[in-house]
Amino acid sequence: MAGLPEDDPADFFDPRLFGSDTANSLIGDGFRHRIEGLGPYSKKSMTIDPSQPPPATSGRSARRWRSAVPAMALAAGLIFGTSAALARAEPPATSEPSDLAGLIKQRNTTVERLTAQAGDLSTEVEELERSNSSTLSTQVSRQADALAPQVGLGAVRGPGVRVSLDDAGYTLDTLPAGYTVDDVVVHQQDVQAVVNAMWAGGAEAMMIQDQRIIASSAIQCVGNTLYLQGRVYSPPYTITAIGDVDSLITSLEQDPIVDTYRGWSATLGLGYTVDTLTTVQMPGFASVPPPEFVRISTPEDDGAATTEGRGTTDIDR
Repeated sequence: MAGLPEDDPADFFDPRLFGSDTANSLIGDGFRHRIEGLGPYSKKSMTIDPSQPPPATSGRSARRWRSAVPAMALAAGLIFGTSAALARAEPPATSEPSDLAGLIKQRNTTVERLTAQAGDLSTEVEELERSNSSTLSTQVSRQADALAPQVGLGAVRGPGVRVSLDDAGYTLDTLPAGYTVDDVVVHQQDVQAVVNAMWAGGAEAMMIQDQRIIASSAIQCVGNTLYLQGRVYSPPYTITAIGDVDSLITSLEQDPIVDTYRGWSATLGLGYTVDTLTTVQMPGFASVPPPEFVRISTPEDDGAATTEGRGTTDIDR
């Protein structure tokens, strides 16, 4: 193996760089053996001249670092300041609610606003129809007005019955032994049973809470609340019907599902009250579902019912 020339290893070190004690400790036979593995390098290329000062650091590089440090510090401060300001900032007033309760409240307010707007537009349409009436449009309007109360689209009034259902009011601490939370709250089937019983008793118009319902109205439970036609209600729930009072009460007493609820009411204190009303005022159904199968009859139909689609009904002009 080719090694370095057998020269004094002290020629490779500058005492100013290492210190005299360190340089002396590094010089010796053992150190010479270690550097022999470096290969055929010349002494001249590795020798440091003690008479020459060590090379100085580039002034240009030092100036670059001196100018970069303040810029980096400024950028870091700007980032930290912006993050802190965003963390303290209040959410915008128009932001979406962050929880389910807030979302339901917001949607409920939106439905109420749109319902009122739909009522105003319906009134405006009626006024425009009256001001631009023709023989045909007048006839159709009269037929529609006559059908409106029967299908729930017109305001009505008359004697009726009101049923109120309410939770028993227990908490987890006061819940009777052997019963669960589901046993002491009003469920969807309880409300639906009262509605069905009063329809069966000859109800001519009906409301749940403050909304008029029709045959296509859906009653749904969402947790311990009632969801009806885009709005959410908490108990107590009121179901009001216009019709023959005696027939309505008899139907409620004979309905087996309502009777089961009355049994739970007597046992656990679920709310169940029935009131007779001399006069009930009800608004029309707020929104009109688009027809899927019905169409206007023409004279060519000769009064015959069309067979297009299932459940189709003709309206004669």
